Amino acid sequence: MKGVLVAMEIDARTVAVGDQVMIGGQSFVVRDLTALGAGRKRLEFHSGETFVMNRTTILWAARRHDPRIPRGRPW
Repeated sequence: MKGVLVAMEIDARTVAVGDQVMIGGQSFVVRDLTALGAGRKRLEFHSGETFVMNRTTILWAARRHDPRIPRGRPW
């Protein structure tokens, strides 16, 4: 996977597969997401552990970003 790691705040709306999420000072890589209703999501990590993210939970994550790929509307 190409690109650089960019640190960002994420919530249940913006979390994505492949994000490296920081929980309790440890890094976990998101393998799968399941919507649970009421804006919650269950994150499954490559380590096999799970975490339920409420609608208002905010976490720090590292996400790969390729600066050569333009985002948004081309001008």
